[in-house]
Amino acid sequence: MLKDLFYRRRQYATLGTAAEPKPVQKPPEVVERDVPKGLVQKCEACGNLLMAKELQKHVYTCPECNFHFRVDARTRVELTLDAGTFVEIGAGITSTNPLGFPEYETKLAKAQSATGMAEGALAGKGEIDGMPVVMAVMDPGFMMGSMGSAVGEKLTRAMERACVERKPLILFTASGGARMQEAILSLMQMAKTSVALRRMHECGVLFVSVITHPTTGGVSASFASLGDIIIAEPGAMFGFAGRRVVEQTMRQKLPDDFQTAEFNLKHGMVDKVVHRKQMRDALAAIVRIHTARGWADAD
Repeated sequence: MLKDLFYRRRQYATLGTAAEPKPVQKPPEVVERDVPKGLVQKCEACGNLLMAKELQKHVYTCPECNFHFRVDARTRVELTLDAGTFVEIGAGITSTNPLGFPEYETKLAKAQSATGMAEGALAGKGEIDGMPVVMAVMDPGFMMGSMGSAVGEKLTRAMERACVERKPLILFTASGGARMQEAILSLMQMAKTSVALRRMHECGVLFVSVITHPTTGGVSASFASLGDIIIAEPGAMFGFAGRRVVEQTMRQKLPDDFQTAEFNLKHGMVDKVVHRKQMRDALAAIVRIHTARGWADAD
C-alpha cells in the first residue's frame, strides 16, 4: 500500500511538471509605415490597387474593369487640349452669399482650398489637334459640382465667346445639381445657360456635351441635355432625380443599369459612349468634321 501511494505521488508530480506552461514568446514587433497620400488608389468597382503612375498612364481608368475615376477640371483640360494652349475665361468670377445662408462662405473657402479653384467650373479657349475650340469643365470636387450663380456665369461666358468667335464649344459636365445655398438664383442658371445655347444654335456654332459621373439635377435638365452631340463616359450617371425617388414615384422596380450612360444610349438620350482613352481623338474628329464642312464660318 505504501509502495502504491509512493508510485501515485511520483506519477502526479511527473504529470504536473509536464503540464507546466512554456514561456510565451512575443511575436516580432510589426513596424507600421504610412503609405504616402496619393501614391496608391483603390478601384471603387473591383478593388484593384493602382499606383499613381500606373493610374495616370491609363488616363485615370482601371485597367482591370475600365472603371473611370473622377478627375478634376484642370486634369480634364490637360487630357483633352493641346499642351500650353488653354487660356482661361472669367478667372476672377467667384460666388458670394447673396441670401445670407449660414456658413456658406466657410464652405466656399474649404472648397477653394481643397481644389485650388475659385469656383466649381473652369472655362477658356484652347486647341485640340491644332483646331481652336472653347472648352468648359465642371469640377465634381467643388461642393459636389453644384451649380451656383458663379458657375452659371462662367459657362454662359464660354457659350457667348464661342458664339462671337464661331468656335465649337466642348463642355464636360459633372454635377449634383443646383446649389441649395443660392436657392432661386441657382435655378435661374438653367434658363440663363439654355438661352445662351439657343443663341449659339442661331449662330450655327457646334456644341458638344460630354457627360461624366455624375450629371444630375438642374444641370441634366438644362445645358447638359442640349448638346448638338452628346457623348458620355462609360458608367456615368446621367439623370434628373435619384433612383430611389424615381422608384417611389413610379412604384416599380427599375433596371440595374438605370440612369447609366449605357442605359441612356439605349434609350436615345446619348449619342455615343466613349472610353476616356479615346475621348480626345473622338472630340478632335467631331471638331474636324465640323470645321471641314464650314459650319463655323457660315453666315
